[in-house]
Amino acid sequence: MTSAPTLALGFCKVSRLNLPLFDTPPIELETGPDPRFSVIWMHGLGADGSDFEPIVAELGLPRTPALRFVFPHAPYRAVTCNGGYVMRAWYDIVSLAPDSRQIDEAGLLESRALIRQLIEREAARGIPSERVILAGFSQGGAVAYMTGLTHPAPLAGIVALSTYIPSPRLLIEGFEAARRDTPVFAAHGSDDDVVSPTLGLQAAELLRQLGMAPEWRSYELPHSVNLEEIADIGAWLRRVCGMDGPGVEGGVVSY
Repeated sequence: MTSAPTLALGFCKVSRLNLPLFDTPPIELETGPDPRFSVIWMHGLGADGSDFEPIVAELGLPRTPALRFVFPHAPYRAVTCNGGYVMRAWYDIVSLAPDSRQIDEAGLLESRALIRQLIEREAARGIPSERVILAGFSQGGAVAYMTGLTHPAPLAGIVALSTYIPSPRLLIEGFEAARRDTPVFAAHGSDDDVVSPTLGLQAAELLRQLGMAPEWRSYELPHSVNLEEIADIGAWLRRVCGMDGPGVEGGVVSY
């Protein structure tokens, strides 16, 4: 993502508080004072927390209730499938094919611990887990799936974009049956040549086998997002958060 727009009037940056398990504090953005919901949004492989920050202004969210968006940065680690190059990654990918991934499960569990720390911090700031939404793109979406579906306390929802479930075994073993009613927005580009749409469909099907009812969307685009998808995410957030009233207009995002 490039060319970040000016944020809609009333949106504000908040202080980037230190967290012991993160090398860089997350980026935070609030749509108004006294937010009632939080969205923790994880970026993809090799990106950082700033990647999806511009999307907030494009979601068409009403001014109330306010939301806090938290954009954490993945740790730096060597990524085997990229020749051992060190980059921000939520876990190591050992090998990949269009329809499969071999990953380092220990790294995935470490990242789950990082996101759980953020969920706990939101509770300490007055937003309990049942008003926290986990969102992520590609690798970040895989962490959102793993964290959200194995979390011991209820969450408000999961947004999984152009992603997959990297370790079905780990997820099934840790799945909390009480999470079956968690709303899930799962979306994928039909022309994605990085994470095959087949992997996205397999993830949605696994959720159905676990008794969940994910909302599946497909868009004619590659491994990215577009304005139509962003608008649909905004509508889903408004529904999940019980929002009423007109949305706000932001600028134009280039991709």
